[in-house]
Amino acid sequence: MGRAVRTHLFGIAPNNSGSSFLKEAMATSRATWNLPREGQFALGFAGPTTLEHGGLIWSEPEWRGRLADRDAYDWPRTRKAWHFQAFARDPRAPVFYTKTPHFLLHVDDIARHFPNARFLFMVRNPYAMCEGICRNQPRKAVRFDGDLPAAAARHAVACMELQLRNLERHGDRAAFFTYEEMCDAPHRVEEKIRAMVPELRDLKLRQRLQVKDGMYDEMLANMNRRQIDRLGAGEIEAFNRVFDRRIDLLERFGYRLMEPG
Repeated sequence: MGRAVRTHLFGIAPNNSGSSFLKEAMATSRATWNLPREGQFALGFAGPTTLEHGGLIWSEPEWRGRLADRDAYDWPRTRKAWHFQAFARDPRAPVFYTKTPHFLLHVDDIARHFPNARFLFMVRNPYAMCEGICRNQPRKAVRFDGDLPAAAARHAVACMELQLRNLERHGDRAAFFTYEEMCDAPHRVEEKIRAMVPELRDLKLRQRLQVKDGMYDEMLANMNRRQIDRLGAGEIEAFNRVFDRRIDLLERFGYRLMEPG
């Protein structure tokens, strides 16, 4: 596959932000090579993973230091392992695609180690993102005994800070869109992606896909309202105590503070 690939494309998005659906949509294109699992969980990945370091709140200081350690990664070795096990609908596919949430920390190194690296930067409404974290983090192997809503909100802010930095440094080799835009205006997002990677002319976002090992099997749809409606006033207040200090960051990506209740 190595000779066929001309572009290495990475989905750079926080966890609980729709990147798993995007991964499955990418795999339906005849122009892409893909991995059976997200990059960090593929066989041969040479670096730390969120499975051991933080789960869905990996940006908390006790775990972020390990995940951010540049010396803990061997990108050439990882590239070989990814290429070896990647699959494609067409052996002439010119684009390799993968994603992993904590790659938000490593866009600089990915750009350095992968030929013709391109990126899809995405963010999501932080309230919906935090709802997913609070609902799913307790199921993760990584135990967290602190204030989970506060940690989820800190994580959402940290991810937006990282994404803003990535946009500033690598916006010329990336397409940026929000989860909401992907769900509500998929054709516009497809155009943004094709403007960056023209080979993805058959990419289709509005389709029914199995996501997260079959946990979800639905047509592309904006799940924000459903998830936000699950939140109680206490959770929203806890999120707001964190978000209130970074209203500028939320507004930079088009989001606003919510009122409890």
